[in-house]
Amino acid sequence: MLAKGPVPSQVTLEIAAGAARQAALNGMAVLADAAGGLDRVRKIVRVGVFVCSDAGFVDQPKVANGASELLQQVFGEAGRHARAAVGSIALPLGACVEVELLAEVV
Repeated sequence: MLAKGPVPSQVTLEIAAGAARQAALNGMAVLADAAGGLDRVRKIVRVGVFVCSDAGFVDQPKVANGASELLQQVFGEAGRHARAAVGSIALPLGACVEVELLAEVV
């Protein structure tokens, strides 16, 4: 976990986007283990990004771009996905961001 606390009062937008990228990397590691390798991933279907947000913060999609851009870089066209980017009052362990991945594997 790269950062704890709400965005933007304790964590900047840029750091939160980096945390989303790191969370996507962590998710890819779990995905690789479960699928028997990233080469078995046919498509990233959906990404859910939850951002611990201060009241009035509306840039959750900009935070989520950290995860989405990485997945598209790694998987190319197969990394294009549906996405939800939502604000939350709190996340487990005080994380500033949480990322979930849904993938199709062969």
